[in-house]
Amino acid sequence: MTTDTIAQTREPTRSRAVFSQEDFGLIRTAIAHYLREVQDQPESVKYANLYHRLGRVA
Repeated sequence: MTTDTIAQTREPTRSRAVFSQEDFGLIRTAIAHYLREVQDQPESVKYANLYHRLGRVA
């Protein structure tokens, strides 16, 4: 067996989460603040949707 064969037979390592649960809360708070700044602009709908999706995660 060569090193190439050994590398191919290993299972991929499990990826680690990028954000912690605490991070989601912080991001959600920041988005809530930004929503108040852009509430009259069309892009506010996208941020409102993101805010609600993050609420399901945290």
